[in-house]
Amino acid sequence: MIVEIVILAMIAAFLGLRLYSVLGRRPEQNEDPLRGRVEQTDPSRAARPAMPKINEKSQTSARPRDAGELERPGLIPGAENGIRAIVAADRRFDVGLFLVGARGAYGMVLEAFWRGDKEELAQLCDSDVYESFASAIDARVEAGETVDNRLIRIEEATITGADFDAPTARITVRFRADIAAVTRDKDGNVIAGSLDDAIETHDVWTFSRDLTSQDPDWLLDETDEG
Repeated sequence: MIVEIVILAMIAAFLGLRLYSVLGRRPEQNEDPLRGRVEQTDPSRAARPAMPKINEKSQTSARPRDAGELERPGLIPGAENGIRAIVAADRRFDVGLFLVGARGAYGMVLEAFWRGDKEELAQLCDSDVYESFASAIDARVEAGETVDNRLIRIEEATITGADFDAPTARITVRFRADIAAVTRDKDGNVIAGSLDDAIETHDVWTFSRDLTSQDPDWLLDETDEG
């Protein structure tokens, strides 16, 4: 039992290290590839066990909805066509595992930016996004400012858009998170923010990947507020 617990902990830590393309199982026959294993991998379910499952919710609806209209955890209906196109091009893709990776990448990118780690940002972002982050880091250093920010929790990560323009797949994720942020001047004085009060933030990030590439990593190629 102890060995099994250690192995599971190692697997969980590994998933948080990098945003990987999902190399999970293929959907079984007659299984909807959009459902994948979302309910098993979505960390938010552990925090809200009383929330009804999607199939239970659909059964209580006054009018049975078409399969294309069904709500899915972490995926709005408007993104389904794009996800289906990505699944058709890469049958290994799994929505649930992608969202686990996206949550991990969100924290990794923010933390790398806060500590000014350009090398890690270059591995996680495309050139345009990297240059934006690098410029902001340089401006912060020039002003003699430092940040002491903390990602308290990710409340929600939802796929709001997806498209496949061969060979590139792009998936947009809306994050709702609580962040405690403090900015200090060169003398260490707090000039903005507070670590005592977390602020709810809304970010819309788009990740992309060349599905023909042997590199399984998705890169952050666009950021916005949402």
